[in-house]
Amino acid sequence: MHHFRYEADRLHCEGVALDQITAQTGSPVYIYSASTFRDHFRKLDHAMHPVDHLICYAVKANSNLAVLGLLAAEGSGFDIVSGGELFRVLQAGCDPGRVTFAGVGKTTEEIEYALRSGIYSFNVESEAELQHIDEVAGRLGLCAPIAVRVNPNVDADTHKYISTGKSENKFGIGLHIAREVYARAAARPNLKMRGLQMHIGSQITKPGPFAEAVKKVAPLAAELRDAYGIKFFSIGGGMGIVYDSSLASGSKQWWTERAEALPMQVADYAAAVLPTLEPLGLRILLEPGRFIAGNAGILVTAVQYLKRTPAKTFAIVDAGMNDLIRPALYESFHEIITVRRPDADAVERVDVVGPVCESGDFFAQDRDLPALRRGDLLALMSAGAYGFVMASNYNSRPLPAEVLVEGDAFRVVRERQTMQDLVKGEATYGKVSVSHA
Repeated sequence: MHHFRYEADRLHCEGVALDQITAQTGSPVYIYSASTFRDHFRKLDHAMHPVDHLICYAVKANSNLAVLGLLAAEGSGFDIVSGGELFRVLQAGCDPGRVTFAGVGKTTEEIEYALRSGIYSFNVESEAELQHIDEVAGRLGLCAPIAVRVNPNVDADTHKYISTGKSENKFGIGLHIAREVYARAAARPNLKMRGLQMHIGSQITKPGPFAEAVKKVAPLAAELRDAYGIKFFSIGGGMGIVYDSSLASGSKQWWTERAEALPMQVADYAAAVLPTLEPLGLRILLEPGRFIAGNAGILVTAVQYLKRTPAKTFAIVDAGMNDLIRPALYESFHEIITVRRPDADAVERVDVVGPVCESGDFFAQDRDLPALRRGDLLALMSAGAYGFVMASNYNSRPLPAEVLVEGDAFRVVRERQTMQDLVKGEATYGKVSVSHA
């Protein structure tokens, strides 16, 4: 359930009109709904109540400190993929004992940091990594808790860039060699077999792939429980959200109500996986990111110019692909709606494009939108996950502000970058000193 809707003639986030926010922050700006984060977390938490479980929110989806603190207050753990994400989690006051560390390329420094911080478990992606973690832990006089990530070789039926559970992906090890890998890992003196992990991909909109993967891996989890006393089975994340409301509801008016913004009900997901998980008697870890954050955030941008040519009409906005790269990177769809309530009878087909000097800098092509004028504010919906976290300073453009709304109040939780921020840490060209041997 999201909390973006029209009240009177303006689009609101919870109880705050969006143009009230942009009057203070300017545009572009990311705006997040605290209630939506909580609703989605609680729905999943409730659906999994038949088993002992821990939801480890995937920090890579949206890593703002206020978001992390909000979810920690709900009882969330955290799934991280870098030392920087661990730093963020700790800065937000979160418990490192509820943190799992994934990723195929953990550095020595990151492993040391995680061990000293006391994380719950490393999700290990290769035997080479197992060996290295063992060596680092031994040097520090510590024992590293680990779970090996296995590939169930299940087709998640999603974009090739976010499919992770097949044999040709770079993640994890093959299910067919997992027993031997665990046997060798258990023989290492500085490793503790704490769990088993899998993850098949992202933006999965049907329960079937989850059920298939869990059924394939559950027998291994039971074996490892009996052989090594593992405590948890992590079934990953990947539950998808609605980006195109017309496909989900048959209507372009989904934002006018507190509509269900999920293509797959959490009850259906739970019904698909729980019958296999309950008999294991293990703690079940889940690692959702987009499911919790995606529909909790939007990017608001202002129309700068309308450019009409014989072939196209372009709505040129002040946000660019550096602010939200998903359409350029994944050819992904984001609903675009006007902050002022539109006149349903005035529609124009446009390309919504940004100012970045790339032909791929667009948010929509040949999209029917209400007739626009200069200064109109547009909301790019479902931008709460993989939005700001993937933003860059390309074209030397300052990063946008981030705002969190709770009820009828809002606060800036990340200030807009300044021009001076763009060159922070850089040095100007000066006289070069050359030494000759």
